Amino acid sequence: MIVDAKEFVFKAPPAIARAQRVLIKPSAAYPVPYPVTTSRKMLSAVINGIRRVSDADILLLEGTPEGSPVRPVYQALGYDFPRVLMPDVKDCIWVEVDNPLTKPLAVPTFWVPNIILSSDYLISVAPLKIINGQCNFSIMNLLSLLPSSKYGGGWGGEALYSLGIDRVIADLYFTLPFDLGIIEAHQKFTSGGDPTQGEVEEFGRVFVGEPYQVDREATRKLGLKAGYLDLIEEARLDFEA
Repeated sequence: MIVDAKEFVFKAPPAIARAQRVLIKPSAAYPVPYPVTTSRKMLSAVINGIRRVSDADILLLEGTPEGSPVRPVYQALGYDFPRVLMPDVKDCIWVEVDNPLTKPLAVPTFWVPNIILSSDYLISVAPLKIINGQCNFSIMNLLSLLPSSKYGGGWGGEALYSLGIDRVIADLYFTLPFDLGIIEAHQKFTSGGDPTQGEVEEFGRVFVGEPYQVDREATRKLGLKAGYLDLIEEARLDFEA
């Protein structure tokens, strides 16, 4: 679903009303405001929408590229939501999860925070960003859930990028099946390298839906290609078969 950014109101899907724990994954690795990171306004809209239908525990989960504490980043971004737990990826207990694909594209297992597995509903909320020509939307946002202690700084570094980052992201999509993707596209952020510096353009939309669908729709609107989406589409045919 695509809505005008000025008219966006988060309407919680019915499954949230039955959830006991809802986990929200923002894009909040740097102490730099939207559109580099997810805005406080967007997170407030999502949290308020959940509260209208559920008393579930709400968690924000994020990590930083080099494994430094994320709380100072939360403070810089104004993330001070009442009755919301805000754990740090680096402090989580890690569990090794099998990739459900019979033929993994790059990674047969991932180390992930156990708190994800104990959550009933998973939401990825990300800005509309293009970094070095790579679409950084709701699925790419999941990469910072991986522990830098396991994969190296910068969320994988050579450990994962050498395998082909599009393949890794496609594998991660199937291994961490997030229920909902939200792309905060009031503005489009484009960077040639530094993830905190780039050009900002007005875009005026919000994309909401299943993560693959919203990322695909965003690339169509932008006239871009994303290799991980094509890989997901191909792997999904085998997975569903």
